[in-house]
Amino acid sequence: MKILFILILLINISNANYKELLFNGNCITCHNTNNNNKSAPTIIEIQTKYKEAFPNKKDFIHYMSTWVYKPNEINSIMKDSIDKYNLMPNLAYDKTTLEEISEYIYNKDFNKE
Repeated sequence: MKILFILILLINISNANYKELLFNGNCITCHNTNNNNKSAPTIIEIQTKYKEAFPNKKDFIHYMSTWVYKPNEINSIMKDSIDKYNLMPNLAYDKTTLEEISEYIYNKDFNKE
């Protein structure tokens, strides 16, 4: 019984960090938190813009993951960033991974870093 409890606890701990690992492994290179970003908008800018447009978590996750799945200028809510940095390339991530990353972005307080 104790082993089962410890196993469940370890699984929950690893899942809590999984979305952060996905973000840090796939997004932070271009979308960091400092203002010296030269290749893409900061994650703080993105999070702010998306939360203004989609305050509801479910809507935020859906729109962000759908857009990143197939980036296009027509459906972008950050056209000024496209003008400044160009359109984000299609990175060929699966939709589930993008939803997990989007949820992490919605929940994370990047200003504390």
